[in-house]
Amino acid sequence: MLWLLGKDLDELTQIAQTLDLPRYTGKQLADWLYNKRVKQVGEMTNLSKESRERLSSCYEVGGFAPTQVQESKDGTRKYMFPTKDNFLIESVVITDDDRTTLCVSSQAGCRMGCRFCMTARQGLQVHLTAGEIIGQFQNVTEHARLTNAVYMGMGEPMDNLDEVLKSLRILTSNWGWGWSPRRITVSTIGILPQLKRFLDDSPCHLAISLHHPFDAPRQELIPMQKAHPLADILSLIQQYNFSGQRRVSFEYIMFKGENDSLYHAAALARLLKGLECRVNLIRFHAIPDSPLRPSSAESIALFQKKLSESGVLTTVRTSRGEDILAACGLLSTQKSNE
Repeated sequence: MLWLLGKDLDELTQIAQTLDLPRYTGKQLADWLYNKRVKQVGEMTNLSKESRERLSSCYEVGGFAPTQVQESKDGTRKYMFPTKDNFLIESVVITDDDRTTLCVSSQAGCRMGCRFCMTARQGLQVHLTAGEIIGQFQNVTEHARLTNAVYMGMGEPMDNLDEVLKSLRILTSNWGWGWSPRRITVSTIGILPQLKRFLDDSPCHLAISLHHPFDAPRQELIPMQKAHPLADILSLIQQYNFSGQRRVSFEYIMFKGENDSLYHAAALARLLKGLECRVNLIRFHAIPDSPLRPSSAESIALFQKKLSESGVLTTVRTSRGEDILAACGLLSTQKSNE
């Protein structure tokens, strides 16, 4: 059965017309799907019984309930969802005062091969459809309380850009969730030319997974550095205006003895000089069978101080959910191996 979830307004209108339903049925479907967030076609009560029967003969609402939910002692919740192809994906809900953020996946597995990422060990299993991405939003318990979203879960968003952009349109359109693009951040290691297309087509915030200021060591951490050098990524970003509401940030996971010295901090400050941005320092969540280790709190604090003194806006992201395997890919890899 085909899903309605993940269809945009034009597609829903086309579906209505194909089934000989009035053209305005497309807007009604969008309202039921993305505003009222019904689970069954039968709940769409402003459609006639005949229209609902005709629709449900070909389509279902779609989306999956989570197969597992874990809650951390710090309040972070990790959800595991199946995909249409029977793989597993993860979503994480992080609540902080009046802010509730969903960390959403765009692929099951990933083919980027990043050394520090558990998801990379799965390889690419499948690209998620827009419906499977939106389904994560609509099927977490906190769906009505979500204030923000980050595409920082499993997968590389630029490697599945068509479906990611479609999901962003659904989230930010008046006929969809109606969110401001400023509530959404899309994270990438930097895949060209998809990154340019994202910057041209979406007003959402951008986060670049940087993790090292020097090319060779960065390539050790992120093999795609060879095909898509950081210098080219920064050159592209400098062509866009980030001095207004749209923001670019750089994610910097800190690894003990690898990238956490004051020497590295000074190099990072030089690299980002003149760019309107912020740096988010992230304590590494250790993964099994990896020589990488998290930096100490003292090293992170000194690193932040050096960047701040160099004029780079720098924050330290609080580590959340380590007791429930909240780092991307840990839970699904564990389940897949059982």
